[in-house]
Amino acid sequence: MNNLVKNIAEKSRNDFPLFNGDINKNLIYLDHAATSQKPKQVIDSLKKYYSFQNANVHRGAHQLSAIATEKFENSRKLTANFINSNNEKEIIFTRNATEAINLVAYTWGNYELQENDEILISLMEHHSNIVPWQLIANAKKCKLIYINIDKNGELDLDDFRKKLSNKTKIVSLVHVSNTLGCCNPIEEISDLAHQKGSLVLLDACQSLAHKQVDIKKLGIDFLAGSSHKLCGPTGIGFLWGREEILKKIPPFLGGGEMINEVFKDNSTWADLPHKFEAGTPAIGEAIGMGTALKYLQSIGLNEIHNYEKELTKYLFEKLEEIDDLKILGPSPLIQPDRGPLATFYIKGIHSNDVAELLDNSNICIRSGHHCCQPLHRFYGIKSTARASLSFTSTPSEIDSLAEELKSVISFLKKNS
Repeated sequence: MNNLVKNIAEKSRNDFPLFNGDINKNLIYLDHAATSQKPKQVIDSLKKYYSFQNANVHRGAHQLSAIATEKFENSRKLTANFINSNNEKEIIFTRNATEAINLVAYTWGNYELQENDEILISLMEHHSNIVPWQLIANAKKCKLIYINIDKNGELDLDDFRKKLSNKTKIVSLVHVSNTLGCCNPIEEISDLAHQKGSLVLLDACQSLAHKQVDIKKLGIDFLAGSSHKLCGPTGIGFLWGREEILKKIPPFLGGGEMINEVFKDNSTWADLPHKFEAGTPAIGEAIGMGTALKYLQSIGLNEIHNYEKELTKYLFEKLEEIDDLKILGPSPLIQPDRGPLATFYIKGIHSNDVAELLDNSNICIRSGHHCCQPLHRFYGIKSTARASLSFTSTPSEIDSLAEELKSVISFLKKNS
């Protein structure tokens, strides 16, 4: 790997307290798809807000409230800019991406869906992009239809074309699968869906921190994102939606902030985006997310993507050398722009045992079904192990993972 690429990890790691100091000395963190680590810039912004700027936002006449409101709303602008939206009114702050998808399923779904309408999702979806649609499909007597996966572990576009119809009202898909790592062809999918009059929702949790995501280029109608996958705090995410759609649909939750006027018998709603933000928001967390987005942009999303592409290729090369190890999803040779992760299993060995023994060597990976039980049933397996990378990951960490994996597999085979 060239020196320019190496420098991204070497320079950025100094910003992350987890990778410095004696507490976590020699820790290898390869679980970035579950949650990202936080740079000191984000941690400092949270400390600064709670130490010196803490106040409730909007409507306050005092200076602290004005400062908090300015910083909170600036994070909304930063979020819009991050996905190339020119309209911050289209950014709705939520608790996480799960709530963002539920907001669309519940509000838009109740408003628009009719009996026998169809909702199209895929077998690779995270439970957060399955369960909300199950709930609204049952409530509205709609059909929930699944797009299949091809032999390479990619979305089966032929199956998508067959199942897309004039009855399809929304296509809700993951951008990059948190298990297969494949990147779905969203531009083509959006174009085909819109030809049938369907909307498109994108779960972008596994792509936003790893590549440039442009809502205009993708041609989508909704996007769900999560701060904690973006080097930001937990407890906050966001929904982007087209203004003309958000204006039509009813509020998600009721209470303070989302109202214009309240009478004894009825209420009127605030303008966008506050119509969908009931109650006191996660102010410090929103400010922290804005700082995280600026941090990622300071490194450069294209630079991050190019580095992680090389690193992912190296990860696959090392894992493919290990006997009896099977990787799910397309290889970087088949799909160069796939996500920076590898999900794998070893026949006869439980993934939890693999993860626990690796943890004894200070290597953190994920094990289980990764909130993708239908996908694991499709492959006929109950659980897998997953190593996921970021721009802070290094080739030497991958070398350590591969060597320890060989030892772990050998030990478990002898003692099973």
